[in-house]
Amino acid sequence: MKPPRLRRLKPLRREIRVPVWADVTGRLSAALALVMLVVLIHWFDREGLRDSLDGHVSFLDVVYFTMISITTTGFGDIAPVSDKSRLIEAVIVTPIRVAVLFIFVGTAYNFVIKRSWENWRMRKIQERLTGHIVVLGFGISGSQAVRELIERGTDPGRIVVMDGSPDRLEEAEAMGCNVIEADASRDDALRAVRIDSASTVLVSAGRDDTSILIVLTVRHLAPKVPITVVVRAEDNEILARQAGADTVINPVRFTGLLLAGSAEGTHVSDYLADLASASGRVQLVERPATAADVGRALDDLPDGSRGLRIIRAGAEIGFWEAGARHIQEGDVLVTILPTPEALSASA
Repeated sequence: MKPPRLRRLKPLRREIRVPVWADVTGRLSAALALVMLVVLIHWFDREGLRDSLDGHVSFLDVVYFTMISITTTGFGDIAPVSDKSRLIEAVIVTPIRVAVLFIFVGTAYNFVIKRSWENWRMRKIQERLTGHIVVLGFGISGSQAVRELIERGTDPGRIVVMDGSPDRLEEAEAMGCNVIEADASRDDALRAVRIDSASTVLVSAGRDDTSILIVLTVRHLAPKVPITVVVRAEDNEILARQAGADTVINPVRFTGLLLAGSAEGTHVSDYLADLASASGRVQLVERPATAADVGRALDDLPDGSRGLRIIRAGAEIGFWEAGARHIQEGDVLVTILPTPEALSASA
């Protein structure tokens, strides 16, 4: 089903590498420089030109002749008559004339055809979005999540960022993400990014009440899509889960865990941060059990990772429990895996 045509929402967009003003300025400057070069050439070679009106070639005549020559108009009132002038026209001026035409034709293509094509292409991408990651809110937590996703290998083209701040969206756009300026608590805005076809939704609106409202709206439109939300008050964690969030992250609590870990030992908090970051030596990975995993014990995974937990039919099974001795089809595994950089460093 195609998303509705929305009058108030700006369409999905992705960064254009060269700003419009810089592109226009560069093209016009190049064209003007070439025209001035031809004016100078004609001025220094004005003895080889003939004006059929008064026989005298002034600077204004040179400018006039240059313009009609560059634009291939050619009225014939001023013409090159000497062999030298004709050679200059053939060897020097003609290539410049072609270059100037290409600049103007290219500009017309870029700002009329190409940009129309880009808008049409982005609308088609918007209509066919599936399996994408939707980030609702691009504040501190949301932007850090997107950076971490990209660092872990996620294609920025699979990420859609929705926020009400143009400045924040410019930052997300510069990272290669698709962005849309809208209110994430509105049904039409979420339908525009095909929220029901997303692989996961990350909510970080900056305020707990707003984040919970967004979770309610997302869950209403996408009953089966996993939702992760950031809340800062402990009392709101239960409300966020009741609203439909699958995962609730409390950065204050996580900070407390790091502080408590540092009290137990100087390296515990470092290891916790290492697990949570793609730039560390190890990573926490959640993945479905593969055919190669089924029948094995959690501590005997074929990919060399360390199994920590099995999620089976909603229940959590630790690596020390009897249920972890045989992985079953449909299990979800939580493992620790060394990063490629760590593996290459130890090789």
